[in-house]
Amino acid sequence: MRTSDSRTTGLPLPARDLKGQRHRSVRSGCPHGGGAARQMCESRGPARMELGSSWNAGSVAAVLPAGGSGERLGAARPKQFCTLQGRPLVSHTARALERISWISDIIVVVSLEHIETMKSIIQKYGHKRITVVEGGVTRHRSIFNGLKIFAENKLQKPEVVIIHDAVRPFVEEDILLKVVKAAKDHGAAGAIRPLVSTVIASSADGCLDHSLERARYRASEMPQAFLFDIIYQAYHQCNDYDLDYGTECLHLALKYCKTKAKLIEGSPDLWKVTYKWDLYAAESIIKDNLSQQVCVITDMKEDAVQVGFLLHETLKSHIKQVKGISVSLCKDDNCMQNIILGQCFNFICMHVKKSAFQETQQLVDILENANISTLYPVVLILVHLNVSENTSFSSEMEDLTRIKEFAREVKKKNILVYGLLIHYNKDDPQLQETVNSAATIISALIKDRNPELIGQLLVA
Repeated sequence: MRTSDSRTTGLPLPARDLKGQRHRSVRSGCPHGGGAARQMCESRGPARMELGSSWNAGSVAAVLPAGGSGERLGAARPKQFCTLQGRPLVSHTARALERISWISDIIVVVSLEHIETMKSIIQKYGHKRITVVEGGVTRHRSIFNGLKIFAENKLQKPEVVIIHDAVRPFVEEDILLKVVKAAKDHGAAGAIRPLVSTVIASSADGCLDHSLERARYRASEMPQAFLFDIIYQAYHQCNDYDLDYGTECLHLALKYCKTKAKLIEGSPDLWKVTYKWDLYAAESIIKDNLSQQVCVITDMKEDAVQVGFLLHETLKSHIKQVKGISVSLCKDDNCMQNIILGQCFNFICMHVKKSAFQETQQLVDILENANISTLYPVVLILVHLNVSENTSFSSEMEDLTRIKEFAREVKKKNILVYGLLIHYNKDDPQLQETVNSAATIISALIKDRNPELIGQLLVA
């Protein structure tokens, strides 16, 4: 461990490794050549805002400390590697930053024993622009290791560097842009939130000593952003006590570089996954985000068109955005690419034929080729419109068996298949009621995304 010393402010000094701590990095690429998943990673996401002509490519980078042990979570593995909807938490956070094209490099700092785990995550989920760096024994030492990658000219040094927690997956471009712009103007900036509870101090005997006036204080959140030279200089001058026991990056910029950070009011979704119930809440949010769109693919037979239209309209009261296309358009690569690039992870295939697995397999092939199920599990609901009044029990059992076999096979591709049977008579006065029931079932399947229910044939 290096001894503490005092240095005057100025330009960053050459980087020095901490004694007894190895410092290495692994650079990632994207293993998927082309495909919608790659294009989606390159898109800016819903909160598009331009940095302006004064910002050059490579001027903003990000460091994600991900070396925590997750003791408070109480799980068998660190929280950053716990899975949400089939993907590790750190992968969700990395993708939130990858979607922003003006962030040139993303440094993920992990402990030595998890470097190979992080490399496999990058490979499996097609991450790009990510460099894996070995962390230190504390949060500040890990961040310092991440910054050294730029100072040692292993990557292009950015003008501004974002520091964000790997266990805060719901960061949006809007707040990132605000802290980056504020950092350029003030040298440092960070997101804050109002305090929820009053902060008190206790005396040595365990009694109340004093309390803080809650209205005057704020909770420091992430992301934070800094001019690179300022935060690197602060870490280089930082004494051992601050490196080992400190947790606030903004404080280091103030203490060692006299830089007063601009505080930016953040949104409620900046919270950090800390405890086990946070994992459940995070997964619920991810499921809700994945359930915002559905595409209804309809057979062109008259009966299917009628019910498909009713279902399309009824689903609008359950799901935010409902798109409808015909089977023939489904075979059009450009049409499907546009839907997939619109971040649609839910598809309904409506057929009059008893077994339309050939058409369904074509859709599965399109989804697989687009790599969409690499990002998140895709829900595919096969709706069979039964127009015959004499369907035998054995026939329905045969359909059920085929759906189960098909569902088990495509689950390997991260596609969740469910079956739904609608008994149809165009003169039935309760047709709308049946469609309402079908819409409720479909909405529940999409929002729950339960892999244990795949292959089930439900009846509306």
